[in-house]
Amino acid sequence: MTDAAVAEVPGRAERLARWTSGYLPQSGVPDEFLDAAGRPKGAWPRLLDQLGTLTEAEIAARFTSAERHIRDTGISYRIYGDQREHAWPLGSLPLVIESAEWKALGAGIVQRAMLMEQILADLYGPNRLVAEGRLPAAVVAGSPEFMRPLAQVTPPGGRFLKFYAADLTRGPDGTWRVLADRTQSPSGPGYALENRMVLTRAFPDIHTDLRVERLASFFQAFRDGLAVGAHRSDPRICLLTSGPFSSTYVEQAALARYLGLLLVEGDDLVMQDGVLHVRTVSGLKRADVLWRRIDSDYLDPLELNPASRLGVPGLVEALRNGNLVVGNMPGSGLLESGALAAYLPGIARALLGTDLTLAGPRTWWCGDPDSLSHVRDHFDAMTLRPVATPPKGAVRDAFMGPHALDAERDRVVTALRDRPFDYVAQEAVPLSTMPAWERTSDGLHLTPRPFVLRVFAAATADGGWRVMPGGFCRISERPDVEPIEMRAGIKSADVWVLSDAPVEPVTLLQTGAQRVRRIAGHLPSRAADNLYWFGRYVERAEAVIRLVLAHLGRVGGAVSADMAGDAKAPTALRIRALLDEWGAIAAPDLPTATLAREALGGHDAYGSARSHSLSAQANAANLRERLSGDAWRTLADLRDGLELEPERDLSEAELLTIAERALGHIAALSGLAQENMNRTAGWHFVDLGRRIERAINTCTFATLFAGDTASAEDLGVMVSLCDSHVSFGARYMQGVALDPVRDMVLLDPFNPRSVAFQIGAIERHLADLPALRVDGLPEPHRRLSAKLAAEFAAGEAREFDGAALTRLVHALEGLADAIAMRYFPNGPHAMRQEKLMGLA
Repeated sequence: MTDAAVAEVPGRAERLARWTSGYLPQSGVPDEFLDAAGRPKGAWPRLLDQLGTLTEAEIAARFTSAERHIRDTGISYRIYGDQREHAWPLGSLPLVIESAEWKALGAGIVQRAMLMEQILADLYGPNRLVAEGRLPAAVVAGSPEFMRPLAQVTPPGGRFLKFYAADLTRGPDGTWRVLADRTQSPSGPGYALENRMVLTRAFPDIHTDLRVERLASFFQAFRDGLAVGAHRSDPRICLLTSGPFSSTYVEQAALARYLGLLLVEGDDLVMQDGVLHVRTVSGLKRADVLWRRIDSDYLDPLELNPASRLGVPGLVEALRNGNLVVGNMPGSGLLESGALAAYLPGIARALLGTDLTLAGPRTWWCGDPDSLSHVRDHFDAMTLRPVATPPKGAVRDAFMGPHALDAERDRVVTALRDRPFDYVAQEAVPLSTMPAWERTSDGLHLTPRPFVLRVFAAATADGGWRVMPGGFCRISERPDVEPIEMRAGIKSADVWVLSDAPVEPVTLLQTGAQRVRRIAGHLPSRAADNLYWFGRYVERAEAVIRLVLAHLGRVGGAVSADMAGDAKAPTALRIRALLDEWGAIAAPDLPTATLAREALGGHDAYGSARSHSLSAQANAANLRERLSGDAWRTLADLRDGLELEPERDLSEAELLTIAERALGHIAALSGLAQENMNRTAGWHFVDLGRRIERAINTCTFATLFAGDTASAEDLGVMVSLCDSHVSFGARYMQGVALDPVRDMVLLDPFNPRSVAFQIGAIERHLADLPALRVDGLPEPHRRLSAKLAAEFAAGEAREFDGAALTRLVHALEGLADAIAMRYFPNGPHAMRQEKLMGLA
């Protein structure tokens, strides 16, 4: 929209005046929004002009849409120590900065990144900074982040840092100041990317009109920089995560998906012959580059932290012999030491020959006698914090500001007396504020809130640095709470750098001549395990729902209309007994509505449809980088549909509707898998899990409802449980009979619900999956599936009595175990790829 068109929007001027009328920054606190005369400054007038073209109702609707998108796509985070995932708290306004100011800021970030690289190269190399007295030896040797086994180890490609971040705030003089350097494994770039995608989706017109600079070129440069130093021209790059209980796992999965990296955990990796490998369904495959998102000392329990369960024994060996590129190098967290900040200005002048453009608050290390004396003389004007990064969950207890309570003050005074070298003191720096929406009785208003801006820089393939044209901003909802980390009361905001010139669309999709390929990368064994069990749990949920529908007597009219009211009918008793055996209900003698409610949405029943959907979601949480947004949204709909309000009584008709809707969501998941997933190993394992589970469940159903003494009602339920009522009615006009029912649900190769069809699909999946044996002989799981396929291909309906069906259930469970033994992580018992030897 042009400036003239913006100015003519009805009600715009009144809205802008109301939004800004009550904006009152605190005295002495730097503010991003208003200048000394009380007028919006910098890039803010451009943003407000665009927002003014929308009514408050339109703005609210767009943010509601953004919140719904966050929920549907599962963007979330964890608070340390909390088992629950929390929806990502995206703030309503982005932080906007003009491109000229950002260019100067970026130059300062690059300067600090270069300095950090040189410091690491010295401390793990010649150590001249200590030898020349520019840095006390105790600051280095006393830091828990100094990794002694990495001393004198030169990283492949020569770069210690692949990624750098700095937390910033605006100083009282209007310049940006660095609160902290982040070199261990900086978090936030994935959330910055998610913030951008969500806000661009909500305000595409404003994003385009303001010429916001794109992020894709930064991430492309980062990915190219990661590969520098790898031995192979097409390296396998892995992102090492601590797993789904990491507070930033969703971010890590988003980055892996966006950058095309292999998301791995420590159990996915193994050292062999001095080289790091990934355990895949195709055997061990070499890993060339590791972007770690776990702390340094957890990387190798053999040489670093023996208590670690997150790393890989022997990984340091791969670093020593140059066979592995790691970003950032283990030990880089040393630069986050608060004590280093006290000596950084002098080090910068020594190594760079100039002062730092982006300075931090003045810092004193209390391990130095002169500094300790200064701190004691000015104690009440200082902010004290530990030298080392405090443990997660202890952030609030790690800082003591000028207005601390007497008890806290006495505790820190005692600590300074006993162990002064554990603390640093800094001049108190108030965090600058930026505007955030606040809704009152007379509409929206802007109010100042403290924020911290994290800016990222990536090492590039040409040896330089690239600064992200945006960042990760944390905002506190209260003026007295500092947004140091993401927790309750802290929101995030996108960061928009507004260009003066048109912005070229950028994508990670490379242009020019590229090698054509149709085969995806190798599937890690852990991912295969989760995909397989995702399929099985979804199928288990469907089986429970179909049993509930059968009991309610409404599936296709196959069951007599009065069955739901007769809980003691033989067929009803069998359904109840099976639900009880599967752990879907607490007792088999519950009233029909109560039983249906518990089987569908029971919280305490491990076998309820809700519990199986949550288990499927738990597996999906380990596969975030492999699941589409549509799949995650459908899974969330299934989960929400089975969350039944405990205080509300539901009739049988309402429960029937809930069950049918849940079946619809499961059918949607199945359709997404069939139509949207490439026919690579991942799809094979999802479908393999469903086929195995469906075959077992169908045999179990047949044991109960298609035995030698099955009644017509039993057979009708059997047909309905296999969703074959329409097909059976079209094929047999005289009604249900034992052999025809058995043939259709067990032996018919054309019925997608029959056991024979599942066995055939299993055979095809196993044939398409890689083999470890190279002598041409079938592996154990292939032998078992071939035996089952032969039995169902040659069998007759009358042969499949109760004893035969029970034996087949055991055989199918044995096949499932054999598949797990072959393809999934089994530690030292994992099957290894064979080498062919002794041939002429």
